[in-house]
Amino acid sequence: MVLPLQEVLLPDRIADLTGLGQFGALGEFVAAFLAAFVIANLMLAMSGVAGPWAKRKITAAFTDRIAVNRIGPFGLLIIPAAAVQLLAKELIIPEGVDRPAYDLAPLVIASSAMLGFAVIPMGSGIHLADPETGLVVVFAIASIASLGLATAGYASNNKYSMLGGLRAVAQNVAYEIPLIVTAASVVIFAGTLQMSEIVAVQAEPLFSVAGVSIPSWYAFVNPFAFVLFMAANLAEVGRNPFDVPEAPTEIVAGYQTEYSSVYFVLIYLGEFLHIFLGGAIVTTLFLGGPAGPVLPGIVWFIIKIWAIFLFTQWARSALPRVRIDQLIEIGWKGMLVLSFANLVLTAIIVGVFIA
Repeated sequence: MVLPLQEVLLPDRIADLTGLGQFGALGEFVAAFLAAFVIANLMLAMSGVAGPWAKRKITAAFTDRIAVNRIGPFGLLIIPAAAVQLLAKELIIPEGVDRPAYDLAPLVIASSAMLGFAVIPMGSGIHLADPETGLVVVFAIASIASLGLATAGYASNNKYSMLGGLRAVAQNVAYEIPLIVTAASVVIFAGTLQMSEIVAVQAEPLFSVAGVSIPSWYAFVNPFAFVLFMAANLAEVGRNPFDVPEAPTEIVAGYQTEYSSVYFVLIYLGEFLHIFLGGAIVTTLFLGGPAGPVLPGIVWFIIKIWAIFLFTQWARSALPRVRIDQLIEIGWKGMLVLSFANLVLTAIIVGVFIA
C-alpha cells in the first residue's frame, strides 16, 4: 500500500528523490544514512545553540543579569568560540581510571539521546522510522543514558563522581517508572504504541469555541497526566529541583567531575540532547506532535520543544534543589502513586465512557 505523502518516511522520500531505491538494499542503506544525517545535524545544531548561548541568555533573563553579549551580535559567536575552546583543551586522563569504561561513558550518554530521535515524527516528512512499538523503543533507548552516567561515575576513580553516578541511577529508576506509567495512560487513550498514530489521534477536534476547533491534545484531555509527565521529565533530564546527580555545591560536578576536553563536550552535549529528546516525547504524547496552523509541521515541532526547553531553564533558575532523600521520597511515595492513580482513572474513563 502506498502511504500518503505526509506519511512517507524520510529515508523512503530521499530514496525516491535521489533514485537510490533502484540500487536495492545498498541504496536503501545510503538513503537511511542520509536521513539519519539530516536529523542528527538538526538536533546537534539546536543543542549547540542551547548549551553555550541560549542557556546563559535565558538564565540571565530569569535572574536579572547580563549574559554573553560581547562576542558577535547578541553574543552568538560564543557558540563556535566555546566549541573551539573546549575541544582545544588537553584531554586529561586521571590515574587509576577504569578504561575503556571511562572512554565509553561519554559516547553512551550522547548517543543514547541521539538515537531516540529516530522514531519521533517531526512533521514535514522528517521521520526516520515508525515501528509499531515506537513509544517502547524511545523509552528503551533513552534509558541507556543511565548506564553511561553510572559508568562515568564508577570509572573516574573519584568518590564525588561515584556519588554522582549512584545518585543518577537512583534518580532515574525512581522517576522512569512514573514517566512510563504516565505515558501508558496516553497509550490507553490512543490505543496504540506507534508514534505517528498517537500524533494522528490528537489531530481530531476535541470541541469548538466560537467556531474555533480545539484539538484533542492529551495535555487538554488529561492535564493531570501532562503535569505528572513534565515533573518526571525534569528529573530525567536532571533539571531543578532534581539536579542532584551533578549538585556542584555538594559533589563538585558529580559523575562528570573528572572529564575534560572532548569527553566533557560529549557529556555536556548529551545533557542538552536529552532535554530536547524529553521535549520531543512530551510534544508527541501531549502536544499534538508537529501539528499546528499555517506554519509547516517541523516549525511547530521545533517551537514546542524549545518551549519545553524554556520551561526546564525556568525550573533551573526558580526552583531550589531537593536533598537526595527528599528526591527519592518524592519519586517513590509521590510520583509513583500518582502515576498509577492516573493510569487506573484513565482506564476507568476509557472503559466506561469512551469504549
